[in-house]
Amino acid sequence: MKKNSTKITAFILIAILICACNAVKRVPDGKNLLVKNNILVNGKSTNDETALNQMYQKPNGKLLGYKLRLNLYNLANLNPDSTYKAQFIKHPHRYDRWSKVLSAKQVDRLGQSFLNKGLNEFLKNTGEAPVIIDTSKAKKSLLRLKYYYFNNGYFNVSTDYSIDSIARKKAQINYKITTGPGFTIDTIRTKIMTPALDSLYKNNPEASILKSGNQYKTSDFEEEKNRITTYFRNHGAYFFQPTYITFDIDTIGKKNKANVTLIISNNNIQEKDSSRTEPFKLYTISDVNIFTDYSAANAKSKISDSTTYNNFNLYSYKKLKYKPRAITDAVFINKGSTFSDTRTTLSSRYLNNLKIFNYPSIQYEVDKRDSTAQSLIAKVYLTPRKKYSFGTTLDVTHSNIQDFGIGASISETIRNVFNRAETLEISTRLNIGSSKDMANPNDNFFNVSEYGVDLKLNFPRILMPFGTEKIIPKRMIPSTSISGGFSKQRNIGLDKENFTGGISYNWSPKRHNSVKFDLLNAQFVRNLNPNNYFNVYTSSYDELNGIGKVYNQKPINWGDTPEQQIRRDLTIPNGTTGFTNDVLTNQTALLPGDPQYKDVQSIEERRVRLTENDFILATSYTFTKTTKKDLADNTFYQFKTKIESAGTLLSAISSLGNLPKNANGNYEIFNLEYSEYIKTEFDYIKHWDFGKEKVLAVRSFFGIAVPFGNSNYIPFSRSYYAGGSNDNRAWQPYSLGPGSTNAVNDFNEANMKIAFSAEYRFKVFGDVKGAIFADAGNIWNVLDNVIDEKAKFSGVNDLAEIALGSGFGLRYDLSFFVIRLDLGFKTYNPAHEKGDRWFKEYNFGHSVLNFGINYPF
Repeated sequence: MKKNSTKITAFILIAILICACNAVKRVPDGKNLLVKNNILVNGKSTNDETALNQMYQKPNGKLLGYKLRLNLYNLANLNPDSTYKAQFIKHPHRYDRWSKVLSAKQVDRLGQSFLNKGLNEFLKNTGEAPVIIDTSKAKKSLLRLKYYYFNNGYFNVSTDYSIDSIARKKAQINYKITTGPGFTIDTIRTKIMTPALDSLYKNNPEASILKSGNQYKTSDFEEEKNRITTYFRNHGAYFFQPTYITFDIDTIGKKNKANVTLIISNNNIQEKDSSRTEPFKLYTISDVNIFTDYSAANAKSKISDSTTYNNFNLYSYKKLKYKPRAITDAVFINKGSTFSDTRTTLSSRYLNNLKIFNYPSIQYEVDKRDSTAQSLIAKVYLTPRKKYSFGTTLDVTHSNIQDFGIGASISETIRNVFNRAETLEISTRLNIGSSKDMANPNDNFFNVSEYGVDLKLNFPRILMPFGTEKIIPKRMIPSTSISGGFSKQRNIGLDKENFTGGISYNWSPKRHNSVKFDLLNAQFVRNLNPNNYFNVYTSSYDELNGIGKVYNQKPINWGDTPEQQIRRDLTIPNGTTGFTNDVLTNQTALLPGDPQYKDVQSIEERRVRLTENDFILATSYTFTKTTKKDLADNTFYQFKTKIESAGTLLSAISSLGNLPKNANGNYEIFNLEYSEYIKTEFDYIKHWDFGKEKVLAVRSFFGIAVPFGNSNYIPFSRSYYAGGSNDNRAWQPYSLGPGSTNAVNDFNEANMKIAFSAEYRFKVFGDVKGAIFADAGNIWNVLDNVIDEKAKFSGVNDLAEIALGSGFGLRYDLSFFVIRLDLGFKTYNPAHEKGDRWFKEYNFGHSVLNFGINYPF
């Protein structure tokens, strides 16, 4: 607590120092600091973000209403070198004294030290110079505003500005806009010179952006240009560009209305020093030539191998290494088809998706063999990647299991394995780490390890015994992935062997939609050291041992240490197993219905569940839809849903085959009860961009997994947990819930989860961003064999157990990823008694510091 008090005191002192700065310290006399741009439209102030962005000058940035960067700049000495030298000019004997103690060279170097120069440079570069009002920039801003409102239909707009002093050396600029009435579109006519384009325009099923009665907006005219251009270029108009489209706006004799004439001129052809116009032609594809091993080095070499397949011509400068269909399936440009930009884009996407070529290039040239000059030859240039590529990675890790870890992996990618554009990825990994919580009899620093190998074979098509083209056409870029893997852990929990394998299909029904269908996803988890359970899950041991001290009636084991004999501690595993069996077979004073009896029963239920080997054979369907265009897009939403069914196929086969059940009334495979459950998830993310690098992001999640048939619980690997850097950041991973249990176990999980998060992001300075966040949610057990009522979700009233965490964070943007620090505070903790849940632990002592890579959602 003393350490926290010192930090808080230091933080307050720094804050007071910054706040004490004079904001106009570096504003020259006769000048004013720009405090606000106030836009008055017809006498009323507006917060139109687009209008405010027209300003050439904007006030200094704020952090939570405070001009932090301006005050940091004002703290800096802008001329530290001159200041350092001035003290010796003013006091010449001081330099001599310092030179005797240090040396003349060292005294000179002090002027370049961090405290004298480095700190001031940091404050200067991190801070922001005061924005001084410049009337010439104000006039430019006013002109921009005039164009902005003119482009939105206010043709009679008038503008003016004034500067109002609001304090000493502080002023605001008032931009006064008088719009006049807005003009609307009256009649819309067309004047299209090329008959073929005129016919296309009339047959276009898409509605025009421009509509009679709508207010005039220049942006609508630009959208209409793009709409027409896209339609024409997808229907053969190869040489057409948006510049051929103009609009004639006529307001003569109209009151606040404008007649619009859409004009599309003929094709302008440049020929040496002259030019001519002619009607546009609609082109068809006469040939599709694919160069399978093109490079700049062999561009002028002779073709040595070629073939024709389904009207595609394939050429190779060396021996053709691909089966023709592997390439032609990825090309949507067909001989005899109409030229289309969409087909070109689809072909580029599909060829890129094969991952065996570098940046495919598609070019067109007019076919000189066609006397009408209305045919194009499509040329597809493919530059193969290397058949073999080798990769290595080295990572330093930290987790809730490992205090320190070093991980390394080696991977090999083999392309075009079967000459049909397949890729085979083979990777091995090794991780060694240190954990003070794990068994370490030899006192070795590296006392935990994990190694594994993974294989993944990708096919650029759907592998099925029947055709799927009608259901999943190739424009959806389908692919098939067959994978398998093995990993082994040592001294990590119960020590595990994990075998995985599966086959999955992927495709994109639309540009921003994707589907993943796992036909089979198999996982076998084998616990190698189940007797170590109570050494790992110490909370369960402490609870069981506390009950055993009171109710254990067995004599002390001869192998017990003297300390154990004195404390009467249960040994692991013999003592814990023996006492649990005695309780559950009514050989102690505890009876069914006693609270401690239920506690022992619950501890044993969890031990059995977490130490049993698991076999999962699942089928799942995942659908994702996003409106995100690129990494810079901060106005989008993403929706993801998944449904998974495990064990259903095995149970159906067992039932049809009339296979026998074991003593527990369940089916087995390989002498192991397999898991059977159904699981569904919904995940929704939404971002709003408020400009000036201010973003509001929200996320909601709901997931539930219900066991049935062969199972009465969900395997640990398929269950949910709460807390952590990407969840509720006021709690550590696995330390929230289930329900109101106060995380009594070490790794708390359950089979239902609800989560909500909201985060407001803003710029602090440079590449440093800040955030204020709130996270809500919890996990519960439902429809399984957990008997603790506090952990179960029984009805709507249990929604009162949704925990709330809030806090703030910093992010440093490195362009290719973001380093994130978040400090979370427990705002509402359902583990406390009702009426005592709000702000009970809202302090630095109970806060949680999270480190993460990239944004949480």
